[in-house]
Amino acid sequence: MIEVKNLTKFYGDHKAVDNISFSVKDGTVCGFCGPNGAGKSTTMNIMTGCLSATDGTVTIGGHDIFEEPMEAKKLIGYLPEQPPLYLEETPREYLRFIAEAKKVPREKVKGEIERVMEETQILDVADRLIKNLSKGYKQRVGIAQTLLGNPKVIILDEPTVGLDPIQVVEIRDLIKNLGKRHTVILSSHILSEVQQMCDEIIIIAKGKLIAYDTAENLEKLLQPKVTLEVLTDATREESGAVLGQIAGIESAQYAQEDGLLLIRLTTVPEKELEIRKLLSRKFAAIDRAVLRNDKLKANLEEIFIELTSPQPDGPEENREEEA
Repeated sequence: MIEVKNLTKFYGDHKAVDNISFSVKDGTVCGFCGPNGAGKSTTMNIMTGCLSATDGTVTIGGHDIFEEPMEAKKLIGYLPEQPPLYLEETPREYLRFIAEAKKVPREKVKGEIERVMEETQILDVADRLIKNLSKGYKQRVGIAQTLLGNPKVIILDEPTVGLDPIQVVEIRDLIKNLGKRHTVILSSHILSEVQQMCDEIIIIAKGKLIAYDTAENLEKLLQPKVTLEVLTDATREESGAVLGQIAGIESAQYAQEDGLLLIRLTTVPEKELEIRKLLSRKFAAIDRAVLRNDKLKANLEEIFIELTSPQPDGPEENREEEA
């Protein structure tokens, strides 16, 4: 559905986007991650035809965004970081204006407005002035305008920024539902958020593509150590004796959880299964229970830091971050 090839953007001498290439399949929710100034918004503005590129191509559904802008843009619904709302209008009035701007056939405008308001759950505020709505509802109105005309691709730039925790959960659920019917690309610097919502994740830093994979594969790629979490009714002294009998445990940390002993162990991936089996057997041998014996998933923030940190042995490029 979306194909980006060798995309480059200069602002004067500053290279904000550096030869990025990736593709996004139909029906995918794709997260676009990077620190502030990484080039996320610049790339998304180019993908939607709002900004020209210095070099490279972007195709949406087979249409080049630069050579066939009208055909490509018909397939896109876009919400920038600051929703382009008219605060003195109601959501219904605003959506009618956007529907007409998108050239939705006149006989379908009313039905389209009702459909997108129902889908984004804003029917109960449809006739209130937008300026009087909460930020969460304003964001929903912004998402509703992206859905008019039923585009195949929805592109959302920082869709949860500035929302309170309840509003964030509501917008996340809305985006997950959108992913059932559209290809969705969303940018965020909140990596745990992307991990919860997205099928695939693109990570960029200083305008360069650093990684593009599923969250699960990124965890495998950057997890040279495995962390195991064991919850037992054994004492610390008993647990220490058990761990001393098992080869391959590199470190152990102890804590209390609801009156039980929580142990976090590190080892290498090839020893994980053997150690988990031995832990269960050896605690049972001293008549102690193991209530939890889990492998912890990698934290996406840790992966992100690992991927985007400068390499100490290599030359560091002298480039300013995107403003």
